[in-house]
Amino acid sequence: MERVQGIGGYFLRAVDPGALIAWYRDSLGLDMDEYGQWSQSAGPTVFAAFESDSDYLGVRTQQTMLNFRVADLDAMLAQLRGAGANVSEETQDMEGVGRFGWVTDPEGNRIELWQPE
Repeated sequence: MERVQGIGGYFLRAVDPGALIAWYRDSLGLDMDEYGQWSQSAGPTVFAAFESDSDYLGVRTQQTMLNFRVADLDAMLAQLRGAGANVSEETQDMEGVGRFGWVTDPEGNRIELWQPE
Protein backbone atom coordinates (compact mmCIF):
# COMPACT_ATOMS: atom_id res chain seq x y z
CA MET A 1 0.00 0.00 0.00
CA GLU A 2 1.34 3.42 -0.93
CA ARG A 3 1.56 5.92 1.92
CA VAL A 4 2.45 9.58 2.05
CA GLN A 5 5.96 10.13 3.41
CA GLY A 6 5.47 13.53 4.95
CA ILE A 7 4.35 17.05 4.26
CA GLY A 8 5.80 18.26 1.00
CA GLY A 9 4.54 21.83 1.27
CA TYR A 10 1.96 24.16 2.70
CA PHE A 11 0.39 26.74 0.39
CA LEU A 12 -1.87 29.63 1.34
CA ARG A 13 -3.44 32.75 -0.06
CA ALA A 14 -2.35 36.15 1.22
CA VAL A 15 -3.19 39.76 0.50
CA ASP A 16 0.56 40.53 0.55
CA PRO A 17 2.50 37.28 -0.04
CA GLY A 18 5.90 38.93 0.26
CA ALA A 19 5.13 40.42 3.67
CA LEU A 20 3.71 37.14 4.94
CA ILE A 21 6.76 35.17 3.81
CA ALA A 22 9.01 37.80 5.42
CA TRP A 23 7.13 37.43 8.72
CA TYR A 24 7.63 33.65 8.77
CA ARG A 25 11.30 34.07 7.86
CA ASP A 26 11.99 36.90 10.31
CA SER A 27 9.68 35.91 13.17
CA LEU A 28 10.04 32.13 13.14
CA GLY A 29 13.52 31.80 11.68
CA LEU A 30 12.55 29.72 8.63
CA ASP A 31 15.77 29.66 6.61
CA MET A 32 14.11 29.52 3.18
CA ASP A 33 15.63 29.73 -0.27
CA GLU A 34 14.15 31.85 -3.07
CA TYR A 35 11.50 29.14 -3.70
CA GLY A 36 10.40 28.89 -0.04
CA GLN A 37 12.12 25.53 0.57
CA TRP A 38 13.97 24.58 3.71
CA SER A 39 15.20 21.20 4.92
CA GLN A 40 13.88 19.22 7.84
CA SER A 41 15.01 15.85 9.12
CA ALA A 42 11.99 14.28 7.37
CA GLY A 43 12.81 15.88 4.01
CA PRO A 44 12.20 19.09 2.07
CA THR A 45 9.13 21.18 2.66
CA VAL A 46 8.07 24.19 0.55
CA PHE A 47 6.46 27.30 2.05
CA ALA A 48 4.82 29.56 -0.54
CA ALA A 49 2.18 32.27 -0.46
CA PHE A 50 -0.09 32.78 -3.45
CA GLU A 51 -1.98 35.89 -4.49
CA SER A 52 -5.44 36.03 -2.90
CA ASP A 53 -7.10 35.52 -6.30
CA SER A 54 -5.03 32.45 -7.27
CA ASP A 55 -6.90 29.39 -8.58
CA TYR A 56 -3.97 27.05 -7.84
CA LEU A 57 -5.32 26.03 -4.43
CA GLY A 58 -8.70 25.02 -5.83
CA VAL A 59 -11.90 26.90 -5.09
CA ARG A 60 -11.37 30.43 -3.78
CA THR A 61 -12.97 29.58 -0.44
CA GLN A 62 -10.10 27.13 0.23
CA GLN A 63 -7.45 29.21 1.97
CA THR A 64 -4.71 26.57 2.17
CA MET A 65 -3.66 23.36 0.44
CA LEU A 66 -1.72 20.48 1.94
CA ASN A 67 1.06 18.96 -0.14
CA PHE A 68 2.21 15.44 0.72
CA ARG A 69 5.47 13.92 -0.50
CA VAL A 70 5.09 10.48 -2.06
CA ALA A 71 7.62 7.94 -3.36
CA ASP A 72 5.61 6.90 -6.44
CA LEU A 73 3.07 9.44 -7.70
CA ASP A 74 1.57 7.14 -10.34
CA ALA A 75 1.01 4.34 -7.82
CA MET A 76 -0.56 6.73 -5.31
CA LEU A 77 -2.90 8.25 -7.90
CA ALA A 78 -3.93 4.78 -9.12
CA GLN A 79 -4.56 3.69 -5.54
CA LEU A 80 -6.73 6.75 -4.90
CA ARG A 81 -8.66 6.26 -8.14
CA GLY A 82 -9.18 2.61 -7.23
CA ALA A 83 -10.73 3.73 -3.95
CA GLY A 84 -13.10 6.06 -5.79
CA ALA A 85 -11.39 9.32 -4.83
CA ASN A 86 -11.82 12.47 -6.90
CA VAL A 87 -8.39 12.51 -8.59
CA SER A 88 -7.45 15.10 -11.18
CA GLU A 89 -6.48 13.66 -14.57
CA GLU A 90 -3.77 16.33 -14.80
CA THR A 91 -0.24 15.83 -13.54
CA GLN A 92 2.63 18.28 -13.78
CA ASP A 93 6.37 17.75 -14.20
CA MET A 94 8.61 20.55 -12.94
CA GLU A 95 12.26 20.17 -13.91
CA GLY A 96 14.56 20.11 -10.91
CA VAL A 97 11.59 19.83 -8.53
CA GLY A 98 9.57 16.71 -9.35
CA ARG A 99 6.10 15.57 -10.36
CA PHE A 100 2.74 16.71 -9.02
CA GLY A 101 -0.80 15.37 -8.96
CA TRP A 102 -3.97 16.39 -7.14
CA VAL A 103 -6.85 14.78 -5.30
CA THR A 104 -9.88 16.38 -3.68
CA ASP A 105 -10.86 15.10 -0.25
CA PRO A 106 -14.46 14.29 0.70
CA GLU A 107 -14.90 17.81 2.12
CA GLY A 108 -13.88 19.40 -1.18
CA ASN A 109 -10.32 20.38 -0.19
CA ARG A 110 -7.74 20.11 -2.95
CA ILE A 111 -4.59 18.23 -1.88
CA GLU A 112 -1.35 18.17 -3.83
CA LEU A 113 0.84 15.06 -4.07
CA TRP A 114 4.51 15.56 -4.84
CA GLN A 115 7.10 13.05 -5.98
CA PRO A 116 10.40 14.92 -5.53
CA GLU A 117 13.22 14.37 -8.01
